[in-house]
Amino acid sequence: MDRPRYSWPDGKRSAACFSVDVDAEAPYLWANRTGLPPYLGQLEQRRFGPREGIWRILDMLDRVGVKGSFYVPSVVAELHPDLLPALCARGHEVGLHGHLHEVVSETTDDQFTAALDHSLQVFQRQTGSAPVGFRSPAWEMTSAMLAVLKDRGLRYDSSLMGYDHPYQIGGLVQVPVQWQIDDAIYFKFQGGGADRWPPEPARVVEDSWRDEFQAGRDYGQLFTITVHPWISGRAQRVTMLDRLLSDIAAQDDVWFATAGQIADWHLSAHDGRFVAEPGLDLLTAVLETSA
Repeated sequence: MDRPRYSWPDGKRSAACFSVDVDAEAPYLWANRTGLPPYLGQLEQRRFGPREGIWRILDMLDRVGVKGSFYVPSVVAELHPDLLPALCARGHEVGLHGHLHEVVSETTDDQFTAALDHSLQVFQRQTGSAPVGFRSPAWEMTSAMLAVLKDRGLRYDSSLMGYDHPYQIGGLVQVPVQWQIDDAIYFKFQGGGADRWPPEPARVVEDSWRDEFQAGRDYGQLFTITVHPWISGRAQRVTMLDRLLSDIAAQDDVWFATAGQIADWHLSAHDGRFVAEPGLDLLTAVLETSA
């Protein structure tokens, strides 16, 4: 069966998006929402992001001439009120990422809606406009969440992986992600022996990401890198990102864009194509008939 190839603006061969999840203190607050422990190690590690890491990443993006999409939990915006205005002033996109980086499996629909509405109010107040994009904490999503996002006027979500180019699901554009080009699975280490050790050297990850970018070009892939300032704001990793993004941006057949621009392109050029449905009713029926 012939499958349609995804097309990009101006006949570009593939596309790239640099995305940043500005988690900072939010996951720590969610994990300890019943009461904070007295320890400072993990908290201070995360605070490196808003203090140093994000500014190093922003300076790096200025050097390579790339605009990114930054997904910020609203509690982080409240704790660091200069952050969202600074991101907007430097020409980057800001999107929603929950309030306390709520874990989907631990959050009711009502709690999700309340967090979303609070986030929208914070972003509107701090930036003067409503964001158009959402990324779910830990990249999980439900049909009910998609419906609420659509009801609140969001245009896209960036949490799922059903294609390696944009598609539509639940009435929203999906700007897909990939675990293998997320920094956390290679670099995240918080001590205590629970995480992998040692973290990968930055050059090893750079080689892997270059291989994925080059291989994906043959398929017209969207290459969505995801980093976290408290992880990839460290010196060796920022330097690696500088090299990698500079080389990708220099390719004249690659469209480097924000997730919002990519969602707009999909709606203008592919609306009604590459549509997926959650299909949970069908899968439930299959299970029932197989029981």
